[in-house]
Order: sequence, then C-alpha cells, then structure tokens
Amino acid sequence: MPLALGRCSSREARTRLQAATARALFPKARAPEAAMAGLYLYFSCIDDAHQIAQGVETADGSFWHGIVHRQEPDEGNAAYWFRRVGTHAIFPALRGRGAEIGIDFGPRWDPFAFIDYCAKARRHPGSSEESRALQVQLAEWQLLFHFCIVG
Repeated sequence: MPLALGRCSSREARTRLQAATARALFPKARAPEAAMAGLYLYFSCIDDAHQIAQGVETADGSFWHGIVHRQEPDEGNAAYWFRRVGTHAIFPALRGRGAEIGIDFGPRWDPFAFIDYCAKARRHPGSSEESRALQVQLAEWQLLFHFCIVG
C-alpha cells in the first residue's frame, strides 16, 4: 500500500472481491464489512474501500475511512475521521510497533501525528522516513484487519 493514492494493484483481486460478500468471506468476523473495506484498501482500490468504509458507522469503519483519506492525501478529512475513531483498541499495539520501527509519538499512539508524518514522508520518496511510514502503515493495516476479523 502506498502512502499516497495509487491505482488498484490487482484487477483480479478487485474482481474477486466484487463477486464476494463480506459475510461470505468472513462468516465469523467481528466486523465483516470493515474487514472488506480493509481488503480493498490493501490492494489500493481506494474508491471501493471508501464506499464501504463510509457505510460502516463504527470506530472500525471510521478508522479505515481515515486511512483512505490519509492516502488520498486529504489530511484534514483524515483527521476528521480519526477524531470519530476516538481511542481504538489497536492503538497500544500500534504504538508499540511504531516505536519498534522508529516512529514514537510518546506514551500513546497519535493518529494525527502519523497523518503529519506521512505527509512529510511523501515529500521524500525513497527516504528512511518514507520507509518507516510504510512499515507503520502496514502494521496498522495488519492490526486493524486482525481486529475486524477476530476482535
């Protein structure tokens, strides 16, 4: 997943996702629709991820929605959606993973500081700053997807 809006990276994945339902893919998931938004986002199918995320009126849906707008990039809109998230259950683990990677905003995960970090990293393609942002973004995706599937 890029830090900024990209093209859908797999036409085949998008076609398969469009042919499936969230409940069929994730029959025992805690938040199947949110997980579906995450899958579309993983393949950079931003429009599909956005459409689903905005229909999921939970902290999980707002979280995916915030990531979509962070990648757009529309920092103000991303911040709006992260304000709707509040404090998410994955924040402590994400804070730990971020610190291991080299992005540490203090004792709590700060999604607003990460929005700013990603905006700066996008201005320096190929930099260590961009590499760290991409690693944290992947950890964020993994943690949130797992949370939507398992809880």
